[in-house]
Amino acid sequence: MATLVMQLLGCDVAALNTVHFSNHTGYGQFKGTRATAEQITELYEGLCQSHLTDFDVMLSGYAPSAAAVEAVGAIGMDLQRKAEKNPGSFFWVLDPVMGDQGRLYVNTDVVPAYKKIIHHADLILPNQFEAEVLSGIKITSLATLAEAITAIHATYNIPHVIITSVDLTRFSQSSSPPTTPPGSLAIIGSTTRSDGAPRLFRIDVPALDCYFSGTGDMFAALTVARLREAVFAADPALRTTKSWVSPDEVPATDLPLARSTVQVLASMHSVLEKTMEARDAELRAADTQGDEQLSAAERQRREHLRKSKAAEVRLVRNVQFLRQPTVTFRAHGWKKEDLPSSR
Repeated sequence: MATLVMQLLGCDVAALNTVHFSNHTGYGQFKGTRATAEQITELYEGLCQSHLTDFDVMLSGYAPSAAAVEAVGAIGMDLQRKAEKNPGSFFWVLDPVMGDQGRLYVNTDVVPAYKKIIHHADLILPNQFEAEVLSGIKITSLATLAEAITAIHATYNIPHVIITSVDLTRFSQSSSPPTTPPGSLAIIGSTTRSDGAPRLFRIDVPALDCYFSGTGDMFAALTVARLREAVFAADPALRTTKSWVSPDEVPATDLPLARSTVQVLASMHSVLEKTMEARDAELRAADTQGDEQLSAAERQRREHLRKSKAAEVRLVRNVQFLRQPTVTFRAHGWKKEDLPSSR
C-alpha cells in the first residue's frame, strides 16, 4: 500500500519489506514470513555498498519484533548522520504500529523499543491508543488529548505529531467541541514552537461505515509526498531548516503539516468512498450458493473472507483522487489553555 501510493505520486521508492505475507491480516488468516532484524539490516547494507542511500524521506511502519524496531531505528539514525551537514535534506516519518482499539497487537517488548527510537524521528503518526501508550495519558477529552500531545512533544523531543484517528463524539458533552459533526472522526496534528509548546490543529472527516485494511499505511505514504510538497511551497528557508519546523509566528492552520493533511484526507475519503461503492456491488453479486450446506462457523468464516476481499482498497483505478484531490476539509486551530479541564 505505502510503496504504491508514493510511486503513484512520483516518488522513487526503495522498499525494505518487514513482512512477506500472502494477504493482509484483516482476513484473520495468512501465510508468509516476517523479516528478522538481521535481514532488514542486510538489505540496508546492500543499499549502502552501492551508494543508494541518497534519500530525502524515510517512512517506517510495522516492524514484527523489538529487534526489528531497533534495526529500523538504526537505519533512520544512520541516514540522519549522513545528512547532518545539510539540515532539512532528510526527514523521518515514523508510524509506531503497536495496537488499536485499546489493545496491543505486538509483543510488549516492542513498546520500549519504539520509545527508545522515537526521539530521533521528525514526525510520528500514532493512532489514539498508541498516543496513550506513548504519553501515559488516557485520552477522554480535548484537554487530555492536548496533554497527551504536549507530553509526546516534551518526552520524545519530537517536532511533529499527527494522531490519525480520534472519535471526538465519544468525549463527554462538556469537553467535545460543539462544531463536531455527528458520525465524524478527527485527525489531530501539532508542530512545536521553539519553546516546545504545541501548535494544535484538528480536521474533522466523515466516518465511513466499513472496515478497511491498509488505511494507516495509505495515510502515512500520502503524508510523505504531500508534506514535502507543502514545505517546498512555503518559505524557501524552511526546506533547509532542521525537521522542517516553521517559525513561531506561523499559526497552526498555516503549518505545512496542516496544509498537507487536508490534501491527504481529501484523497483518502474519495478513494474509500469509491471502494465502498465497489464493495457493495461485489457483495450484491457474490455467489453464495451452497453456503446453506455449511456449518454455522464455516458460513461465518466464508462471509468474513468475502467481505474482506470486497473491501480491498481500490487504489489503482482511483489514482486520479490521489494525484488531484478535491479539498473540502478544513483545519481548525485550537489552544490547550482554552480547553475545559474535564476528564
